[in-house]
Amino acid sequence: MSKKTIVVIGAGKGMGNHVAEKFAQNDFRVVLVARSEDKLAQYKEEFTQKGFEVYTKSADAADTSSLKAVFDLVHEQFGVVDVLVYNAAILEAGFPTALTTEEFAKHFQVDLGSALFSAQQVIPKQLEQKSGTILFTGGGFALYPMAEYTCVSVYKAALRALAFTLNQELGEKGIFTGTVTIMGNVAEGTHYDPTMIAEKYWELYTERKDVEIVYK
Repeated sequence: MSKKTIVVIGAGKGMGNHVAEKFAQNDFRVVLVARSEDKLAQYKEEFTQKGFEVYTKSADAADTSSLKAVFDLVHEQFGVVDVLVYNAAILEAGFPTALTTEEFAKHFQVDLGSALFSAQQVIPKQLEQKSGTILFTGGGFALYPMAEYTCVSVYKAALRALAFTLNQELGEKGIFTGTVTIMGNVAEGTHYDPTMIAEKYWELYTERKDVEIVYK
């Protein structure tokens, strides 16, 4: 059987790389996507030293054209994206009355719009092979919104709804969509250690049962 491919949008020391490593441990090739080429070079070295097959692509989640270029390259090199993980978000504070429409729109694209755009890039080939997985990183503000973090609250709630609606549309066609709703601050050495949370992404992928896992 040929090796499967996972693409992680929003690679980094938090959830992104830990989810990627969990899948790499299970014989996936990993494609890490982030804005900083310097950080990507560091991540590539770390994964390579552990014996994993890893590739890196620079892209900005605010720019759909840069994301499309990444997916075009991945499809050309590896064919189907078996698993997509969308882990990008702008984690900035802001009360609703202080937000401009421009700021609200900036958050929309990164937190939600590009999640749907990325999913739409991988779905056609997943439909062709009648299997695939799309996973979103959710947050506790989706269930318990906080005024001080209005954008995060609004768009994490919308991302959660997107996971459910995509799964309703595509589940019977072989594509599973799920989300891990993380109810606290991700930090190593705590209950919210990213290594432990990454297990839940793998659980969603393997069990393909519940659309949402609430990690609390």
